[in-house]
Amino acid sequence: MPPPPSPHALIRTLRPSTSSALPRSLYRRAPTPAARISRCTLTISHSQFSPSKPPASHDRGPASTEDTQTDFGALNVLGAVAAPTTGIDACTNDGFALNSGLRVSGSGVLLVGGEAFRWRPWLREGRVEGTIGGGGKGNDKGAGGGGVGKMRDARGMWEVDEGAWGVLDLVWPKPDLLIVGTGPTIVPISPKTRKHISELGIRLEVSDTRNASAQFNLLATERGVTQVAAALVPMGWKEGR
Repeated sequence: MPPPPSPHALIRTLRPSTSSALPRSLYRRAPTPAARISRCTLTISHSQFSPSKPPASHDRGPASTEDTQTDFGALNVLGAVAAPTTGIDACTNDGFALNSGLRVSGSGVLLVGGEAFRWRPWLREGRVEGTIGGGGKGNDKGAGGGGVGKMRDARGMWEVDEGAWGVLDLVWPKPDLLIVGTGPTIVPISPKTRKHISELGIRLEVSDTRNASAQFNLLATERGVTQVAAALVPMGWKEGR
């Protein structure tokens, strides 16, 4: 029998011959990432982003006679619940109009336990003046449609004396939530005022007066006036300098 082939002969046998080599076109270098990206770039016409056209007609056809029509009025679970008399009917420039027909002018309101109290938290010992609705500057008793004092501290945060919350100190049971309306805009509450309200066991929500009034109306109707209180500054309040 013939002798086995040597290792060198095997290597020569495994080497591809010149005739069996692959074409040079298959050995070209792969395209660079930049070239690949350029070939994948999409061309988007502006017509694809044109705004949609309004419908030609809003006619929905004849009214349905099916018995399965939804009565959306029946979905209002508070529809049969009477609105509280202390709910805010309107926010005026210098006061408020309540659902009971009561009008409060030249003052804010403190709504606690189904009762409405005139509330002037800007009255302090100082003589720095503020006005309501562009009215007179007023004196120490808040006459003339204005008030004495200011409700912002040196950092611009909303802060009032603890004496302004006298009703909340006395009422029992205390409300679960106090909604504060800080006037025409939202003003951050100072840590001192937040701490005092928290020590009374009352949660605090802050908003501008218009939205605070709407929130009080909804929550007082849903949860009751004993659970929700509100302290509202008139929309026309202007901070003194």
